Amino acid sequence: MSTTSTDHDPLHQPAAPIVTEPVPDLQLQLLVRLIAQDPQAALPITLTVGGAFLHGDLISHEAWTTDWARSLHGMEGSGAHLLERFPQQVDEVVEDRQGGPVPQRLPQWIHLRDATGVAGGGGTVVMPLWRGRLTDVSGWSLGKPKQA
Repeated sequence: MSTTSTDHDPLHQPAAPIVTEPVPDLQLQLLVRLIAQDPQAALPITLTVGGAFLHGDLISHEAWTTDWARSLHGMEGSGAHLLERFPQQVDEVVEDRQGGPVPQRLPQWIHLRDATGVAGGGGTVVMPLWRGRLTDVSGWSLGKPKQA
């Protein structure tokens, strides 16, 4: 049986599905990792997420978890007592799935305090705490926007 020159040519092979995933900005990942070195540190930042602007203070995961736990203590409702240890339980599950702390891994999440979201129509939403995936951030700038 003879083979043609196209039998081993990848350009003439049946196409296989290609899976692509968004890649976070390396500089932003390094900035988030830098902020993680000091739980008291915060930097003003503006992000583009889903076509909208979001600005606030970039904080560490540790600071966000502390503030989040504090805000959960103020929740009302019959199940509010269930939230007391929730932030610590989340961190324990994440650490367990990763096989222990992984300090050298680049961060996958970004955390803001006093975040303001600005949509295309000019409406704003204010959130005391915000957490998002770094892969969802399509642009960023240090500082907060100023009125022109």
